[in-house]
Amino acid sequence: MSTDHSGWKAAASEVLRVGPDFRLGAVDPETTPGYEGGKARGAADLAGGIGQLSELQERLFAESRVGVAKDSVLLVLQAMDSAGKGGIVRHVVGGVDPQGVHLTAFKAPTAEERAHDFLWRIEKRLPEHGFIGVFDRSHYEDVLIGRVRQLAPPEEIERRYDAINAFEAEIAASGTRIIKVMLHISRHEQKKRLSERLERPDKHWKYNPGDVDERLLWDDYMAAFQTVFERTSTAAAPWYVVPANSKWYARLAVQELLLETLTAIDPQWPAADYDVEAEKKRLAAS
Repeated sequence: MSTDHSGWKAAASEVLRVGPDFRLGAVDPETTPGYEGGKARGAADLAGGIGQLSELQERLFAESRVGVAKDSVLLVLQAMDSAGKGGIVRHVVGGVDPQGVHLTAFKAPTAEERAHDFLWRIEKRLPEHGFIGVFDRSHYEDVLIGRVRQLAPPEEIERRYDAINAFEAEIAASGTRIIKVMLHISRHEQKKRLSERLERPDKHWKYNPGDVDERLLWDDYMAAFQTVFERTSTAAAPWYVVPANSKWYARLAVQELLLETLTAIDPQWPAADYDVEAEKKRLAAS
């Protein structure tokens, strides 16, 4: 269910979920599916949701401290460059207690990682029970850039789709709720954001000349994403495509997906394993 007293008129998990007939090309990155409030309402709902998300996450973490947590959450963020993954981490995940969050920003694999199967380094970073794990890029790089840049033979890319499905099914069966999000921006919006990075000295550090090289392969990447959705959006680990030209909506939508997931887990504050009243008396007398 969507959060109470918000501009959501449909569950984000329903309107953003990739279904059997999904076509990425039919998604308008300017839209705000399921949400009827504007930017100002969205900012208010995002702020209100931080408190809800923080409490749910703390309950989940508290369960892990006493050994009763059976669930964890894994948020996978994939997108073209400048789509807003960093903003999600800062403005959504950044609102909860960091001790209960595992954030991994996957870069190009090291020599050691390349010596193993592509999922080896991913498995090492999965969240423990009671934690929220966030992957800023993920194993999907190996079937996105790997396919577009032909970094592996076609038969190996094909093998990886099935390997991912089996891997994620095993993770889900162990108690990890997987939320896979593609932040979908338009080519024009990306150009505007990259241009801003070049115009502002305080953003020069965020600019990578290689981003332009990737832009030249935009259509190839969109086709690769479409194949990813067709091959790996499963009941155990569905994909959600979030229109992201409006940063405020993208952040709100990802927060809502997290809220829905944690509400379904329904973590509880652990009961004290000691006599509370007796401890009050001991403390007062100390």
